Amino acid sequence: MKYLIVGLGNIGSEYENTRHNIGFDIVTKAAQELNVPFKVDTLGSIAEGKWKGRSLFFLKPSTYMNLSGKAVLYWMQKLKIPIENLMIIVDDIHLDLGKLRLRDKGSDGGHNGLKDIQNKFGHSNYCRLRVGVGKDFFPGQQVVYVLGKWKKEELDEVNTMIDKSVNAIKNFCTIGLKFTTDNLNK
Repeated sequence: MKYLIVGLGNIGSEYENTRHNIGFDIVTKAAQELNVPFKVDTLGSIAEGKWKGRSLFFLKPSTYMNLSGKAVLYWMQKLKIPIENLMIIVDDIHLDLGKLRLRDKGSDGGHNGLKDIQNKFGHSNYCRLRVGVGKDFFPGQQVVYVLGKWKKEELDEVNTMIDKSVNAIKNFCTIGLKFTTDNLNK
């Protein structure tokens, strides 16, 4: 079985270690755990690894966050990944820092990356792992907040959240969405 795990983010050093790039950070860590490197390819960087007999493809789109749908659709078609074997990992300002929420469908929640994916698919019935980055910003300052770097005092929680997310990826690919969701969303 093949799985496509997509971490949303923006390319460029100015976006490294920002809240908005937590999706990139999570798929990077997952690929590191499987000892597979990313290679620059069409519409993104991709890494392929094996986990318990499954082929996992990790994608970091190079289209920038708000145009992620093009890369996701391209790689799903190229790799012949069924929609039920797709996971999108995205930052979420509506969740407290460290909180993870896994869903099999839902709204874009105001996230432009998810909005573009849903526009390209024509529906919102795909797995998404929402990663809580907190909401410690003044009204109207969310863009500045999500593009901001992590605070030193947040890093332990961020690293724990990344590790939990990597475990969720592995579980999604082995025991399935329902059991992973039941365990993660407690």
